[in-house]
Amino acid sequence: MILTFHEGACIRAQAGDTTLVFGPVSKSSKHFKPTNFGADVAFISFDHPDMNGAEEAGRGDKQPFVISGPGEYEIKDMTAAGFPAGSAYGGERKSNTVYSIHFDGLSLMYLGALGGLDLPAEVLEMDSPDILIVPVGGAGALSPAEAQKLAVKLEAKIVIPVLHDESRFEQLAADIRSACSVGRFCCKLLTVNRKLLIWCCKKPPTA
Repeated sequence: MILTFHEGACIRAQAGDTTLVFGPVSKSSKHFKPTNFGADVAFISFDHPDMNGAEEAGRGDKQPFVISGPGEYEIKDMTAAGFPAGSAYGGERKSNTVYSIHFDGLSLMYLGALGGLDLPAEVLEMDSPDILIVPVGGAGALSPAEAQKLAVKLEAKIVIPVLHDESRFEQLAADIRSACSVGRFCCKLLTVNRKLLIWCCKKPPTA
């Protein structure tokens, strides 16, 4: 599977001839460039122009299958489950959907515009995700410290922050590095490019 970060909370996941998009950016967004590629499935967590642009993920007559709320889904070689959670992104409290996806032999958890540490019990009872995509630093999103707490709570192996202000990239990296230095998990922050950070966590060996 190939993951590509675009703008805002938009992540593309590709494997074989199947493309998924999470949080595609609408043309109406005032903060991020609209999504500009085709996808088979579009996941919408939160109804806001920064991440509800499913129409931008279509190409000609081919439009993505849109998943925009809680439930269980199975499409092609992918299974997904959505769970309700809260968010106040953009200053207005609305429903946000957390998605757990199994695709190409890996488990992903996409938190959308999650605005707090409270997650549905069903999510907390799941196996640890291989990849956690978490909103960090934006208005109504999580702080770096909250994101790290959640990553540790879920025992995620790889964490990808999204929805951050790219003009504050260096400060975000410093804040995440500081958050990763606290606690019993061993975490390493990697700077992929000027837009993308990844941090990896693992439990320390038991005696």
